[in-house]
Amino acid sequence: MARWDDEQFITTGWPWRPGNSFQLLDGGGTFFPAMLAAIDAARASVLLEMYLVHSGLTVTQFVAALTAAAQRGARVCVVFDAFGSLGLSRADQRRLLEGGVELRFFNPLALRKRLGNLLRDHRKLLLTDGRTAFVGGTGLTDSFAPGVRPAWRELMVRIEGPVVADWQRAFARTWRRCGAPLDLPAPAGAPCGDAAGRLSLSEARQRSVLANGVLRRLDTSVRRAWIMSAYFVPARRFRAALGRAARRGVDVRLLAPGARTDHPWVRHASRRFYARMLRSGVGIYEYQPAMLHGKVILCDDWVSIGSSNLDRWSLRWNLEANQEVGDARFADVVAALFERDFAASRLISRHHWGERARLDRWRESIAGAIDRYIDRWQRPRGQ
Repeated sequence: MARWDDEQFITTGWPWRPGNSFQLLDGGGTFFPAMLAAIDAARASVLLEMYLVHSGLTVTQFVAALTAAAQRGARVCVVFDAFGSLGLSRADQRRLLEGGVELRFFNPLALRKRLGNLLRDHRKLLLTDGRTAFVGGTGLTDSFAPGVRPAWRELMVRIEGPVVADWQRAFARTWRRCGAPLDLPAPAGAPCGDAAGRLSLSEARQRSVLANGVLRRLDTSVRRAWIMSAYFVPARRFRAALGRAARRGVDVRLLAPGARTDHPWVRHASRRFYARMLRSGVGIYEYQPAMLHGKVILCDDWVSIGSSNLDRWSLRWNLEANQEVGDARFADVVAALFERDFAASRLISRHHWGERARLDRWRESIAGAIDRYIDRWQRPRGQ
């Protein structure tokens, strides 16, 4: 069993919990069936929190599972982000409500809110019976479904053990922000494995425990620091931490989207950082087979997986949630997945990067200017 000394339990956020089991779920063909099966098996409660929701086959499957759970007596509570779920049809909303599902929307859009409309719930969480949790970066859309070719590259982690009770508490806080409190008994949280885990949350407009935790891990990494990010536009402190780690001999690698991306200008804004990172010794890989949407950080034997891309916008405006895992065996599973994705990616050469097309440089310059303008515009006065 993994050993954790007392100092590792004293954190600024959620505590480390030993005795958990974590299973990495690779791709929508794996995690969607597992999530639906967990809902089908639930008897007491189903709690679902999602950002991106778009009506289609995937939503139809989840609506059927959620309403069936409610009709057999489970309490089913669902929070969708009001902006991210604009693609959810009124017919699907009606099916959920008529089927006994308690449905709430986080921060409905309104002109009077002005900048308050930018506050979004970007978390992805499913809890069943207070015993099983699923955390990661997926949305309820057909873009992640196995029938789509190529389906977006995404990951989830299935969790059992004491840390599930913390996930239910985190859901309850979001549920309360949208209405009346969640009246459910606290899960027992019995040990079912030997891995340590910890919630890592980022609350919009507050100092991010999630971001600070990643920075600490980067600064103390010894062997490897590998990052998978769908939208890599990090603050200067993250770029500096990656450079410091690479210069002291750590194997630092970034897995970023290739040409297949839903936000090409974000990719151009990200690529303007490549030259300096390459000079520092950071290995940069661009994923080729499909749209990369995963969010994973691996530092030595520590893993963080969830909804956060660690970009400036999400850390300032979004509710984000990652699962941290301290377990060498789980880290090895994640490392093997990274290796497979590196093999399916294009390694950026420092030499060839300097010879890229003038059009690419022009796009990066424009995207960078836009990014800097947005960063100054959204920064609170006095910072």
